[in-house]
Amino acid sequence: MICGHTASIYSSQEFEKQNKRHLHTKGTPLMPPMNRRWLYHMRVSVGGDRSPVCFRSWCSRRANRRRVSPSGFNFTSLPPTTRRARKQAVGGGVLSSTDERSPFIMALAGVRVIELAGLAPAPFCGMILADFGARVIRVDRTNAAGALDTQARGKRSVAINLKTTEGIAVLRKLCVRSDVVLEPYRKGVMERLGLGPKELLRENPRLIYARLTGYGQSGSYATAAGHDINFVAMSGLLSRLGRSGEKPYAPLNLLADFAGGGLTCALGIVLALLERTKSGKGQIIDSSMVEGAAYVGSFVWKSRSIGMWDRSRGENMLDSGAPFYDTYQTSDGKYMAVGAVEPQFYKELLKGLELDAGELPPQMSINDWSELKRVFTERFASKTQVEWSRIFDGTDACVTPVLSFDQVSSHPHNQERASFMKDSSGEESPRPAPVLSRTPAEPCLTSDPVVGEHTVKVLEEYSFTKAEIDQMLAAGVIQCNAAKAKL
Repeated sequence: MICGHTASIYSSQEFEKQNKRHLHTKGTPLMPPMNRRWLYHMRVSVGGDRSPVCFRSWCSRRANRRRVSPSGFNFTSLPPTTRRARKQAVGGGVLSSTDERSPFIMALAGVRVIELAGLAPAPFCGMILADFGARVIRVDRTNAAGALDTQARGKRSVAINLKTTEGIAVLRKLCVRSDVVLEPYRKGVMERLGLGPKELLRENPRLIYARLTGYGQSGSYATAAGHDINFVAMSGLLSRLGRSGEKPYAPLNLLADFAGGGLTCALGIVLALLERTKSGKGQIIDSSMVEGAAYVGSFVWKSRSIGMWDRSRGENMLDSGAPFYDTYQTSDGKYMAVGAVEPQFYKELLKGLELDAGELPPQMSINDWSELKRVFTERFASKTQVEWSRIFDGTDACVTPVLSFDQVSSHPHNQERASFMKDSSGEESPRPAPVLSRTPAEPCLTSDPVVGEHTVKVLEEYSFTKAEIDQMLAAGVIQCNAAKAKL
């Protein structure tokens, strides 16, 4: 537990002395005075960088050193003036005009992320971090026609000309004063700019440097170009995807780009942030989409030993080979998904289809699967999707409608859970997952930023003076499109 007594001095050095004395006599650490002056003194001695320190993070590190749990401390119990000081301290003193959420209560509150603009995987990773409270700054190129980032929710944009030494210096300052750098370029690009992880970690040892690439930072393919389909192919998974007698097919660009790429990289960043609370040190994350996709497919790899994948592609139980694990077209041209693997669920499936098990081959008679598929196909084609949904709703047959994007938000279950949401422009998208009970994600619902929309505001937060900013704007080192954004 954190002691309710608060030190009456502002110097971090003096507080350390008082805290040590109080811990020895009372067994609990003091609650430091939560105002901006004290936070200023704590920046370097605790944070290891120039950004304002997070009290909760500081408290955790102190507890680790003293072997005292800080879990009893509840930030919301602080008086209003104290909460305001904390709110101002997180993220450099102000909340973004495009971010009216409450990032100080979310899981990643106070975490500063610099995301180098890229496509698909890295933007998704950045959006995950932003959804859960991190302050994500996307670094765009100047004079860009427009951002291709469709996953910019909750982010801010700065535009920097990295072809100039001044621009590189600006990016360096942003990186070393942040918690995380998210970099999607091929191996060697950042090193050529003098912004590789070794250089930046030398200036800020607490920095977490995430490198998200297709093939990773080593190996003969490290500098090779590629896309999701190539990475899934190299992971081994593509060879298992497809129907019997047909060529392998990639399931959109989901496996490598997003599951094995953006999501896995976000996990790595959160793990590194957690570890940093113990060691006080940052580290480099080498996130390969090939390896990420393969790791997501660990079940397929490890279940080969029990015979689940002995047959050719599309002829096994979970790859559309089994009649009880497939999709079927309904009379109105829509589809139902069937996943009645276990015997008790299969029994419910036959009951809903009004089929007599005694007149059909056994469920696990592989040689008869084609005949069972024919029977199921004919039966599902006799009713509409709505009719089948009514029949199977409330049963354990594991039969559900294949919903289109236009249908998902109106389904009763999804409505009850508010699984989908609309932004300020009316565009619909999934709600962030998972749902945390105390610190849930509060995604920003305003429009995505235009390139360079927040350049001036962000640089001010990172201690650039107005004169420096004006000079760089005039020289084309940076670009600000705030006026355009308001239009």
